[in-house]
Amino acid sequence: MSQMNRRVFLSSVAAAASLRVMPPAAKALSKTQPGKRILELVYDKSMGMMRAVDRLVP
Repeated sequence: MSQMNRRVFLSSVAAAASLRVMPPAAKALSKTQPGKRILELVYDKSMGMMRAVDRLVP
């Protein structure tokens, strides 16, 4: 594993926490607002790697 510093650790913890919180919130939102879900890969400079961003488009 690459060097683990505070920024990488905090971003990893935030990503893991969002994985647990976002799916129920996305389901509740999709029931009230029909639309298309788009998964997008973006480069995050703070993490130095690609990450996935899930969006709802009406």
